[in-house]
Formats: sequence, C-alpha cells, structure tokens
Amino acid sequence: MRSKTEAIARINELASARTPFLFISDFKGQNNLVLTTEEIDPTQIMYQINGHGNAQGSDRRDVSTQLERSPMSFAAYEEKYNRVHHELTQGNSYLLNLTCPTPVQGDCSLQDVFFRSNARYRLWCRDEFVVFSPEIFVQIYEGQISSFPMKGTIDADLPHARDVLLNSKKELAEHATIVDLIRNDMSIHASNVRVEQFRYLDEIRTNHKHLLQASSKITGQLPTDYLERMGEIIFSLLPAGSISGAPKARTLKIIEEVEGYDRGFYTGVMGYFDGENFDSGVMIRFIQNERGKWVYKSGGGIHSLSDASAEYQEMIDKVYVPVY
Repeated sequence: MRSKTEAIARINELASARTPFLFISDFKGQNNLVLTTEEIDPTQIMYQINGHGNAQGSDRRDVSTQLERSPMSFAAYEEKYNRVHHELTQGNSYLLNLTCPTPVQGDCSLQDVFFRSNARYRLWCRDEFVVFSPEIFVQIYEGQISSFPMKGTIDADLPHARDVLLNSKKELAEHATIVDLIRNDMSIHASNVRVEQFRYLDEIRTNHKHLLQASSKITGQLPTDYLERMGEIIFSLLPAGSISGAPKARTLKIIEEVEGYDRGFYTGVMGYFDGENFDSGVMIRFIQNERGKWVYKSGGGIHSLSDASAEYQEMIDKVYVPVY
C-alpha cells in the first residue's frame, strides 16, 4: 500500500511516461494501490473498467447471486439519521451521505459476484471485497476532464417514477448541492468548468428491483502539462462529493462521528490510465468479506428535506447485485 504522498508521486511518474496503470484508493485516501499492468497479479486483483481489464474466468451464468439481507432495524437507522439531521439544522452540513453496513449471505463466491455482475466498474481484490459500480468518478480524455455525480434513486416500478424523481424538491436540492461542490473541486485545476447535462436518468436492473438514478455531467479543460500533475488532480477531488457531502471538510468529520464503522475501500475510487486517457469509478455497490462473513455497504444523501423512512428504504434497495 502507498500513502497519499507516495501515490501522487507514482501516478505523476507513470502518467508522464504514458505508462498504463491501475489505481485503487480507499475512502480516506490513506491506503492506495498504483500498479502497472505488468505488476497486477490476476490471482490477487481482477478488474474491468470500460473495456480495460485482466479478468479471465469461466462462464458463471448458472451461478445464483441472490443475497439474503439482514439490514439494521429502522430504529437503529433512525438514531443515526436524527444525529445527521441535527447537524443539518445547525448549519454544520448542507448534505451528508450516510452509509450503513448490512450483513448478507449468498451461495456463491465473491469472484462469482464479480463475473456475474453487470456494471461499468468492477473489481475483485484478494477476496477481501468486490465492487460492481455504476458511478463514474472522473474521466480524462485529451485534456478534458469530466465528472458524472450520481445522486437520486427511485424504484422504477413505482407509478410515475421518472416524474416523481425529477420533480422532487428534496432530490433537486441534493443533486444541485453535489453538482456545485464538484464544480468547485474541478476548478482547482481545470478552466472553463461547466455543467453540460443536468439530472439525466439511467436505468439499473438488479436481482431485486428496477431502479432509476439521476446523474449530471460536468466538464472542464486541464492545463497542457496535466499528465505531469495527474496525481494532484485526482487527489484534489477526493473523496468524491457524491459519497461525502458539503461542505466537505466538516461533513467528513460528522460522517466519522455518526456512522460508527470503518468504510475502508467502500466509497473510495478505482481507475485505469491506458497511456493516454484516464477512466475511474466511485466504489459503491460493495461487498466486504469480514472473516468469512459478507457485509454489504450502502447508503444515500441526507438533506434537510429528507424523510427517515424513505432514506432507510433507499439504503436497503441499494443492497443488490446488478444481474440481468
């Protein structure tokens, strides 16, 4: 593992030399892997990032990835929610991403989940955790940096689900807060930062439900020497705004006080540099192997307009494997 300082230096070195590498960072940015493709042992790490990857395995279509979920009680969740809501009413945060661990059981392996899941960003790491995330962190293509914050989820089978999500004042306020945060973060290194698309919807089919999720596209132009500073650029955006909140520094302290568990690599970032361009995802949709027992980590943004029961249900709805 590399420290933040070591990871930044290694990313700068490899990007400047146009050497392909895989980057994995935990939520706090304290533990980082930066590996060239030659350094990756597929018996330890398998990844697929938008067509790039080292995963080779047998067909797992006959393997069931159904999960038996044992979420915390609503009373236990509500206690955490109320503490967050108090911080919101005091003006200490405007939006906070509250996450919780849910014990799950399955009749397959974490590798099976990796191969069976259908997601833009997939990672299996040392049988310690598996990720199958739909959320883009940042993409860098020919000097243009783009971010796609995902904020707002609804059961697509509910009546008029699309209109309900898009017309929700709470979801609009939450989404706008994150878009503004990421615009500010990107402006540290990029010029001409702008919102190209605001609140477009993606469909996600799971083995439990059919979901709609809202995202936006934000772009900016990096300086001509961005490859030499790619490490600083990436870490200036961490942790991702969509899984922390705003204002970021104070909100991160509240998260640590309220959640009561270590996120670890959950809500960190995984990315791949192909020698020219960089693509990365936020590590949501995440199963941790804790001494042989699986824990699925999930959550959502809490805003002053939020409802505890709705947020509790969203946390449970996000405990799924995207198989379809």
